[in-house]
Order: sequence, then structure tokens, then C-alpha cells
Amino acid sequence: MKAVLVHRLSPDLSGVELADIDQPAGEVLVRVRAASLNFPDLLMTQGKYQFKPEAPFVSGLEMAGEVVEATGNSGLVPGDRVRGGAKTGAFAEYVALPAASLRKMPEGMGFATAAAMGAAYHTAYVTLVEIGGLEAGQTILVHGASGGVGLAACDLARASGARVIAATHREDKIEPLRRIAKPDAVILNTGRFREEVAELTDGRLCDLVYDPIGGDVFDESTRCVTFGGKLLVVGFVSGRIPEIAVNIPLIKGFSVVGVRAGEYARRFPERGDRIADAIDRLAYEGRIVPHVDRTLPLASWREAFETMQRGEIVGKIVLEP
Repeated sequence: MKAVLVHRLSPDLSGVELADIDQPAGEVLVRVRAASLNFPDLLMTQGKYQFKPEAPFVSGLEMAGEVVEATGNSGLVPGDRVRGGAKTGAFAEYVALPAASLRKMPEGMGFATAAAMGAAYHTAYVTLVEIGGLEAGQTILVHGASGGVGLAACDLARASGARVIAATHREDKIEPLRRIAKPDAVILNTGRFREEVAELTDGRLCDLVYDPIGGDVFDESTRCVTFGGKLLVVGFVSGRIPEIAVNIPLIKGFSVVGVRAGEYARRFPERGDRIADAIDRLAYEGRIVPHVDRTLPLASWREAFETMQRGEIVGKIVLEP
């Protein structure tokens, strides 16, 4: 079968290729119909993600497809439409996974949308709802709002009745964000943006700040959290891991909370199941709608990775084997 194989770690994707490899075997064999690209997929090709698989490995966190074979008491049968994944393996024509890593797709959902829903919305739900305690009427500042994870956070927060301020570092993303994310406001998070946040919130600032960026964005965000609020650390796309003097959250009365959404579900599997059920229900009711920026054939994997790396998308890129 064809698969995007990382045969060695490299800073420029030179260690990655579309290769012919043996079809995998496992509890459930799935014919991949769509696979969603996530930023950790790129980081893993460089050895910069916290999970560091040993090369060679097939890239890809998540996918959607059709069950081909199922063994044991998986509860799945050939022909079932499923979504799910693991830390690797999704960018291929077939993937073999434990049944526990798969869920039947919500009725009426297409493969591309299902593939785009998993990791991004799981991260958003764990961060905002489980850890952030998201409530209707709160004000949420979402950084990296045009990326898959950020856009999911905007979507989920809006569906929960929160007031959403979407933040981006690119002026060309402002209009697409207004159209797609439908936030209450869009701001540029370059330089000093605290005053604009204060003006938008009548000086109250934000109950939750969702930060997958780090670096300078984190530094300025410490000035944007209201007393009793939470600054939720999701990642460091900027490349700089920031530091904070602990007297700042003490004096200002807010919390800095680190979020590892995948690890959260692994540590608390019963909560992970409940989260997945909640996301499926919101999608089935039409309250959340994953946005697929574009679909590309599996052979165009390099274009997909490079486009995401350049930040030229709003939402997710999906590869179709």
C-alpha cells in the first residue's frame, strides 16, 4: 500500500517520502478515506514533539474510513464507517488500530469532516470545558484561531454560549476568520494587544485565554486574564517556550494551566469516552461544524505539510488516499 513514511527525522521533510509498504495487521483494519493533518504530525517528522516515535514510521494522527476486517469482540463489522486514530499511521491507504481507538461516525457526516473533527475538537473540549470550566456568558480569547485547533476552540466556545475573541498574527486571516469562525471580534495578536482586549470587554478582560502559540503571545496574554481566570497553555507553535514569574499570577489572581489533551483521555479513559460522546452529539445536532480548508490526494502530502507550516490555511487540510 501507499503511505507517507518518515524514514529519518529531518528539519525540512527530506526524511519523508510516499512509499510502498506492507499492509498492516491488527484488531481492526480500516480502509482510509480521509486523514486530517495536525501540527504534531509536522513536529514528529522533526523529532520536536513530546512523543518521539522511532523511525521509520507512518505519519498521521487521525483519519476516517471503512472497516475492512475486525477480529475479536470489537463491536465493529466490515463496512462500518469509523473515525479515530493513534499517534501515527493515518497517512496511508490502510491502517490497523485497536477497536478502542475507533468510533462510528455520526450519521450523515462525510469522511473529510469526520477526519477533521477528532484531535482538534478533543483538544478544544478538554482545554475549555474539562479544565477551563467553560460557561455560557464568559469571554474567551482564542489564539491561533485560524488553525485547526484554534478554529475548533472558537466553534466550541460559541456553541457553549461564550463570547469569543479570535486572535491571529496575520491581517489576511481577519476576514476569513470573521466569515468562518463567526466570533464576536477578531484581533491581531502582534505586539501589545491588551488594550484592545480591554476595550472589547469594557475593562473586564477574559475569563479564559486559549494559547497554542507561546512566546510573545503568552507574555502579553498574562495581561489579558481577569481575576479568577485561566491562561490555558496548549502548545508553543511560535517556537519559544515562555517563562513567567509566579508573582504575576499571584498578584493578578489568575491560573496558568498546562493542557495535554491526549494524555488527559489516556489517564482518565471514562472521561475520554464522555468527551467523545459530547463532541459527536454536538456535531450531530449541527452545533459544531469542523471546517476543512482543502482536500488533497495522499500523493500531495508535501504540499499539505508545507502549506500548513506556512500558515496559509483556515481550519484543516485533509489528505485522501
